[in-house]
Amino acid sequence: MIIENDLKLDFKDVLIRPKRSTLESRNDVDIERTFRFVHSGLEWTGFPLIAANMDVVGTMAVARALSRFGALTALHKHYPAESLIPFFRDEDTANVFYSLGTTEADYDKFQAVKAKAPVGKLCLDVANGYTERFVRVIGRLRQENPDMVIMAGNVVTGDMTEALVLAGADIIKVGIGPGSVCTTRKMTGVGYPQLSAIIECADAAHGLKGQVCGDGGCTVPGDISKAYGAGSDFVMLGGMLAGHDECEGDIRYEERGGQKVPVAMTFYGMSSDTAMHKYAGGVASYRASEGKTVEVPYRGPIDGTMQEIMGGVRSMMTYIGATKLKEVSKRTTFVRVGAQLNTVFGG
Repeated sequence: MIIENDLKLDFKDVLIRPKRSTLESRNDVDIERTFRFVHSGLEWTGFPLIAANMDVVGTMAVARALSRFGALTALHKHYPAESLIPFFRDEDTANVFYSLGTTEADYDKFQAVKAKAPVGKLCLDVANGYTERFVRVIGRLRQENPDMVIMAGNVVTGDMTEALVLAGADIIKVGIGPGSVCTTRKMTGVGYPQLSAIIECADAAHGLKGQVCGDGGCTVPGDISKAYGAGSDFVMLGGMLAGHDECEGDIRYEERGGQKVPVAMTFYGMSSDTAMHKYAGGVASYRASEGKTVEVPYRGPIDGTMQEIMGGVRSMMTYIGATKLKEVSKRTTFVRVGAQLNTVFGG
C-alpha cells in the first residue's frame, strides 16, 4: 500500500488569477485552435469542445448544431450501421468522431461503416484505459487506419497517457469518475481529481506532441476555462449539453395554461442501470451499475448554451490577456480557494 501526499486539485479548488491586459473587448480574442495530430498528420481548426459520446448527448442532431460553432461531437456507439453510413457519406463530418469500444462487434460494425463511408476521426472509449488489451486495440486501429485521428481513453495519469500516445492515439481522453452521472468513485473508490489529472496528463502528452481532452467534471463555463488553463487541448461535455432539443432523452411535460410544455429531459451515464438495460438487457452478473439516471431542466435549442460557453471562454481570455486560446495555459495562474461563489441567494 502506498500513500501519495502531493496535493491534488479539482475545479472547485481553484480560481484563475487575472492579469494586466491590453485587450479591450471580448471580440478581440480568438477561441479557435489549430492542431496537427502526431500520428495521422491531419490538421484541424475549430473551437476545441466535444459533445460526449453518450446516447442522450452524442447525437447526429447535436453534431450538426455544434458544427456551426466549429465544435466537435463524438457520436454515441449505439447507432446502427445503416444510420451511420449515410451520415458519414452525405454530411460534413469534419467535426465528428465515430465512437466504438473494444468488442469484436464494435470492430465489425466500424469496418462495415468504413467500407461504405469516409470516417476521419475515431473515439475509442472504455471506462478503464489501463488494460493491456486496450493498448493493443489502439495499436491495431492505428496500424489499420494510419490517416485517421484517434482519440482514446479514459486515463488520469501521465505514465498511461504516454503509453497510449506511443501506442498510436493522437488525443488522450482524461477523467475517471468526475462526470455528473458517473458513480465510479462511489462504487469503486477509484478516481483522480480532474484538474490535477489534466495538468499531469497534458504534460505527458505534450512531451510526445500528443493532445489531451479533459472529459468530465465541468458544471459551469468557468470550469471549461480552468480545463484549458490546466493544459487541456479539448474539453468534453456531457451534462452541460444535456436537456436540449438536439438531444435524445425522454422529455417530461407539464400542463400550463391549458398547454403541455416541456420541463425536463432524462440524462444518464453509459454505465448506469438505465443504459445497460437499454443496450445489454440488464446489468451483467459480474458487475455493478456505475452511473445514475437524472432529470435535467429542458433548455430548448443548444445554441444558447454554446453562446454562454464561448462567451465565458472569451471573457476569461480578456481577464488574463490571452489573445489566442493556445496562449491560455501559459498565461494561467491558479489560486487555491476555500470557496468560489457567494450563494446567499441560492446556489
